[in-house]
Amino acid sequence: MVLQYSHEPFTNFKEEQHKKAFQESLAYVNTQLGKHYPLVINGERIETTEKKVSINPANKEEVIGSVSMANQQLAEQAMQSALQAFESWKKWKMEHRANILFRAAAIMRRRKHEFSSYLVKEAGKPWNEADADTAEAIDFLEYYARQALEMKDGASVKSRVGEYNQYHYVPLGVGIIISPFNFPLAIMAGTAVAAIVTGNTILLKPADATPVIAAKFVELMEEAGLPNGVLNFIPGKGAEIGDFLVEHPKTRFISFTGSQAVGCRIYERAAKVHPGQIWLKRVIAEMGGKDTVVVDRDADLDLAAASIVYSAFGFAGQKCSAGSRAVVHQDVYDEVLEKAVKLTKTLSVGNPEEFETYMGPVIHEASYEKIMSYIEIGKEEGKLMVGGEGDDSQGFFIQPTIFADLDENARLMQEEIFGPVVAFCKARDFDHMMKIANNTDYGLTGALISNNREHIERAREEFHVGNLYFNRGCTGAIVGYQPFGGFNMSGTDSKAGGPDYLILHMQGKTTSETF
Repeated sequence: MVLQYSHEPFTNFKEEQHKKAFQESLAYVNTQLGKHYPLVINGERIETTEKKVSINPANKEEVIGSVSMANQQLAEQAMQSALQAFESWKKWKMEHRANILFRAAAIMRRRKHEFSSYLVKEAGKPWNEADADTAEAIDFLEYYARQALEMKDGASVKSRVGEYNQYHYVPLGVGIIISPFNFPLAIMAGTAVAAIVTGNTILLKPADATPVIAAKFVELMEEAGLPNGVLNFIPGKGAEIGDFLVEHPKTRFISFTGSQAVGCRIYERAAKVHPGQIWLKRVIAEMGGKDTVVVDRDADLDLAAASIVYSAFGFAGQKCSAGSRAVVHQDVYDEVLEKAVKLTKTLSVGNPEEFETYMGPVIHEASYEKIMSYIEIGKEEGKLMVGGEGDDSQGFFIQPTIFADLDENARLMQEEIFGPVVAFCKARDFDHMMKIANNTDYGLTGALISNNREHIERAREEFHVGNLYFNRGCTGAIVGYQPFGGFNMSGTDSKAGGPDYLILHMQGKTTSETF
């Protein structure tokens, strides 16, 4: 029997002792800025001439740190290291691998505010968003360790008289982990340790914008007792090492979180069999969304407005689950829009180091420029109700923005913006709501705000998303409670934090002995 685990609680910063503890951690992390982090290959620190400097998106003048960048030669060295380590790591007992995750979770829990402070500084996350990111990373460590213990003896199969059949899981091999900037601790850690605990070895390529957080995680895994070569840390340019590793004949699987364009490119390139390759590569991909909060005519309208606003503007809309579309019944449209605009005007935008800040910057200049260009498109397609302004003089700040009266096929209703912009669209009736909710290429998250039981049950069947929420926002899935992953162009519906996720990193082996 595996010990039960609920989930890591969020910190209540309204309590003075928690607030003070977080401020102390921020002060400490501010003394740690500007350090350099080398590659880690087979436990060896390797410096390169090419460096990536990580800056604070809320203060472009402040350097968080720098990392060495891998080239193809070093990527090949990391691959050979991982291949060699796999031969011994795959033989470790599952419970011994799980124990490393449990220890890592304990270390991260003790240093929770420190990791969250790095998220504030490098990713621009306000306190609550940073705290939730770290809590989710701890949850992944705990959950996947417990899942591994449940799977260590395989699955039950039938045996007949005179034979004994067993079904076990065996690891795949070397995996490439390509992690995103938006959950630079939780998703990076979750995808890495899911592969590791199941007996694989990995090459970790962190997001360009948030490599220092990944480097701190690598240090933590070493402290937890992970053997050399199991996790190789290789920041690098996608064009330089990304394609090279995806196409490498010894790569067994790729675990990717990021944009649809890059995900599709990886999927296509991973499908080609190269000389010396004796397997079909497995791809685990989470590729974003265009997520909808649907508001029924008999909904709680205050709840509806809050669900729209907080789903749209949490972490400046830089979540693949962010509610970037509000589809509202025509009878309550004006009232919900008015409430949402009023609530949006109360949100504070500024330095995420300040406790009072609700929304910090977007991640970098390229993101800022892209979002601002979509705001210009929005001015052509709809009616600007609030926001629409940006300021990149010090950091990459964009005001939370609402556009009203969008056509259901407008670009703002169809294309992933990945910023603090939400589009309002009017619907005639429930059939029309479901039609609009399903009219994108994506299918990640969605929410229905309704008190109509028939409509809730219809949406349960008809609203085609991997994560559907009733009478709450469409962000904030918790590991083990709401397994996360979507349909269509949102990816392979791999359901991170769910009961099937670890199996994606293994293959089943049947043994049958006749007596």
